[in-house]
Amino acid sequence: MLSNDYKDWLKELKGKIRSTQIKASLAANATIIAFYWELGKMITEKQTAWGTKFLEQLSKDLKAEFPDMAGFSVTNLKYCKLFYQYYPIRPQLGDELNSINGPQLGDELQLPQKSVENHYPSVINLVTWSHTKVIIGKVKDANEALFYFQKTVENAWNRDVLALQMKSDLYKRAGKSITNFKQTLPAPLSDLAQETLKDPYKFDFMTMAQPYHERDIENQLIKHITKFLLELGKGFAFVGQQYHLEIADNDYYIDLLFYHVKLKCYVVIELKNTRFIPEYAGKLNFYLSAVDTLVKQDDDKPTKGIILCRDKNNIEAEFALRYINKPMGVSELSFTEILPEELKSSLPTIEELENELLKE
Repeated sequence: MLSNDYKDWLKELKGKIRSTQIKASLAANATIIAFYWELGKMITEKQTAWGTKFLEQLSKDLKAEFPDMAGFSVTNLKYCKLFYQYYPIRPQLGDELNSINGPQLGDELQLPQKSVENHYPSVINLVTWSHTKVIIGKVKDANEALFYFQKTVENAWNRDVLALQMKSDLYKRAGKSITNFKQTLPAPLSDLAQETLKDPYKFDFMTMAQPYHERDIENQLIKHITKFLLELGKGFAFVGQQYHLEIADNDYYIDLLFYHVKLKCYVVIELKNTRFIPEYAGKLNFYLSAVDTLVKQDDDKPTKGIILCRDKNNIEAEFALRYINKPMGVSELSFTEILPEELKSSLPTIEELENELLKE
């Protein structure tokens, strides 16, 4: 029973079992989400005649009838109503369930790219109700909500990570970096590469006190590498810090080198604790050429670069990248700055400010 034929057959069987588990989980989740949407629809219709206070009675009656079921609190009933009002148009549950095939292991999820106002996006079927409440409770725009539904599925975010990404305004930052990808990469790779970058990058997990240098920022990012990778986004794998290259008997050091597993390319990140100047693009172009020649394998895509600086002028950055033939982008970075001790001592305390206000 340990023959190769049996092992191959067992491997195939295990794959089918896992696939069936995924399909069953997706179908169950879609059924729950559909129920909450239907409940929200019914509540919305009845509140017109019975007023808002009937929710308390409804919650009490449902809990009494179904004591082992969660989801009948007044708060959750209000979320159901909000859910329906957010997406009042949706297909029949049977049609949705028939469209759920479940992803195979290793498959990419095919998600809708655009939202239609008031129309229920099917990607919600792949997201738990707890995630859905986080999104609809904070977001008012349908396209922004769809963005967070998609990212939750793509990145397998838990609720805490989802809430953190929403708090950092990821929707407004994603894909906003100034790049030359349209000119240097073929479609659709250029669009995919653009989506991987942000502007600005928010490294709120870092606290820096003046004076600090680029190497200090770099060391802090590596110290918090897990959070750094989370902010960079899905697909980035860390390769090295101060990555050494020897060119024409001279030594050069790349600040940070990554590999992007989805884009299948190396990514060079240069950190600048200053305002962006065009000369930075020339230096990064040199590094990209070097990595393409000395590090990149034949089956890798062209190396890409990111300049992370404290400030930039978008028009100036666009001009600097326009005729460079290597794909690169420019984004700002931000982190928490703390005051030096000598400056802190010269500022009034909270108590002193309160006393002065009381005097006034």
